Amino acid sequence: MTATTTSLDRSALDALAQGRHGDPFAVLGRHDDGDGPYVRAVLPGALEVEIVDRASGATVGELTDVGGGVWEGRVRGVDPYLFQISWPGAGQEIEDPYSFGLLLGDLDLHLIAEARHFQLASALGANAMTVDGVPGVRFAVWAPNARSVAVIGDFNSWDSRRHPMRLRQPAGVWELFVPRVGPGERYKFAIHGPDGARLPDKADPVARAYEAAPATGAVVASPEPYVWTDADWIERRTKAQEPDQPLSFYEVHLGSWMKADGREVDWTFATEKLIPYAVDMGFTHIELLPITEHPFGGSWGYQPLGLFAPTARYGAPEDFARFVDAAHAAGVGVVLDWVPAHFPTDAHGLGRFDGTALYEHADPREGFHIDWNTAIYNFGRREVQGFLIASALHWLETFHVDGLRVDAVASMLYRDYSRKAGEWVPNQYGGRENLEAVGFIQHLNAVVRERAPGAIMIAEESTAWPGVTRPTTEGGLGFHYKWNMGWMHDTLHYMEQDPVYRQYNHNGITFGLVYAFSEKFVLPLSHDEVVHGKGSLIQKMPGDLWQKFANLRALYGMMWSHPGKKLVFMGADTAQWREWNHDDQVDWPALDDPNHAGIQRLMRDLNHLYRANPALHRRDADPAGFRWIVGDDTANSVFAFLRLGDDGDAPVLVVANMTPVPRHGYRIGVPKAGRWSEIMNTDAGIYGGSNVGNGGGLPTTDVESHGEQQALDLTLPPLGVVFLRAE
Repeated sequence: MTATTTSLDRSALDALAQGRHGDPFAVLGRHDDGDGPYVRAVLPGALEVEIVDRASGATVGELTDVGGGVWEGRVRGVDPYLFQISWPGAGQEIEDPYSFGLLLGDLDLHLIAEARHFQLASALGANAMTVDGVPGVRFAVWAPNARSVAVIGDFNSWDSRRHPMRLRQPAGVWELFVPRVGPGERYKFAIHGPDGARLPDKADPVARAYEAAPATGAVVASPEPYVWTDADWIERRTKAQEPDQPLSFYEVHLGSWMKADGREVDWTFATEKLIPYAVDMGFTHIELLPITEHPFGGSWGYQPLGLFAPTARYGAPEDFARFVDAAHAAGVGVVLDWVPAHFPTDAHGLGRFDGTALYEHADPREGFHIDWNTAIYNFGRREVQGFLIASALHWLETFHVDGLRVDAVASMLYRDYSRKAGEWVPNQYGGRENLEAVGFIQHLNAVVRERAPGAIMIAEESTAWPGVTRPTTEGGLGFHYKWNMGWMHDTLHYMEQDPVYRQYNHNGITFGLVYAFSEKFVLPLSHDEVVHGKGSLIQKMPGDLWQKFANLRALYGMMWSHPGKKLVFMGADTAQWREWNHDDQVDWPALDDPNHAGIQRLMRDLNHLYRANPALHRRDADPAGFRWIVGDDTANSVFAFLRLGDDGDAPVLVVANMTPVPRHGYRIGVPKAGRWSEIMNTDAGIYGGSNVGNGGGLPTTDVESHGEQQALDLTLPPLGVVFLRAE
């Protein structure tokens, strides 16, 4: 080999020149052919390249362009060395990426191959580090079927010829250490599929930061860990897993919550405004619509591609960590919506990532959601399970979030979800259950319980699948809570009817108590109920203006007294008239109207009442915590029931009059003699009501009623709910 020739055969030279060489370490870097050492590099566009002794700075060789941007030449035997490169208009001195050895350890590779690497972002993705005294970034990506992979970015002018990666088996992971690259650099992966075809450039599935949309590149994240101050909170939060705790979730789409003075919401603004608001309103948790990175803002985050990165829309990852830390300091938990059911098919994303159906099923009958135009994860592939579980743990462990609400669980459980006959593939037993998804969910929840003490897992599951909140050790799915979609549908249907017709739909309220204790439930009035033409909650209410607000107050009174944890979407707290618009904000100016301000005050007081009275939450999942007193007064649309806590907890009587007619002298049997205080009346004047009630409380009379030896003769306000507590 002379200075102007190469020992490479034409096919290898062409592969390097075209950025599709699958084994770059075999031909790049420093080698010895028997006649002495030589160095080969791919530096298209370079004018001159010298090899410099890193220790002394002395020139020890020169490289020559042998074609296609491939440079090589003899060097005097020194190591380590640097490239001294002359580019048009600039010079550069940098280490050779192909002079560094293997970086991913055998344990990392073994855990990745076995889908048991629960800190996946520490192995894959872009990790800034120092190797042999040289700062840089180790890039690694799972693409087992690719013929070649290169990392491209600002640091190499997005040229796929510059940094081809090395394949590490048996994990199917490609890695490369690129010296002198640091946090903030943008990058993607250039991949040739198994047939040799160049794929669209792919964003890193395990990136911990991304460019702000509509850009789609990944960003090297800072390696500096956030210094947390919430150790006491983390130790205390285990109580949230117990169904006897009061949990009240304020569901928020951060980008459309508040835009004060034209300022877009970011994590700093949310720390300043959202956390104090949630505290003042008495919510125990803020639940955020998905903040995982997503390309299309109109998906509200429900079509994510960056399952390890907070969206750049609201700031840097450390800003999100600071928000969570501040919430914990204020006594508020943070729950994230998390979407493992499907992913969008954007060209830069997970779809056919290495030229094959890697994350999804190849068969569209299994791997494509017709409803959402998205791909379905292949839950039967262990690496995909490992990827998703590692994502869940990333939010729980790295960002200290207090729980995940898992989206669209029903779509995961059933192979025929939203499909017609012939459009789905039965399981191995011929059934419709997605056994692989069931196994994934059980595995996920078991790992979370083991590794993230105190974190809660909540299922959005809309069917009668048994055992959603039963432990996995007992054959259940292992969630802590499940959204009670049946309660939501029945209750809203009941409330939407003119009161004159409610007597014919009495079971819209009573039926929910038949199954109220079959799972550990959250009662949701979520974002899904106030979009796509469904109208806002106040719009759903029948009657004139006064009746609309009275009905909404009654709905909240029934909700906060019903067994189950509570969740409302932003805007419910102000009774805004408009449907939710993700490009706008909550109608905060409406609070200048006493009716809207009354709704906000009622919700605040209900939250505090709920937390202060154990009878309203302690036996949420225990039938002994609820007793009907009046469940059959269809003619008057009156309901009365007791909420009961442990021995020593004062019982709470709840009576609802769901017609606009006040009722005087309505007798209710109660289990305890003496005075009962009226601790809440949704018709109180301070909430915008007519102030019909019981003067703060009243004593029992020794009259048998409803199987009890004493009774209360109550005044029931129109379209009102009253709470009374035995003194």
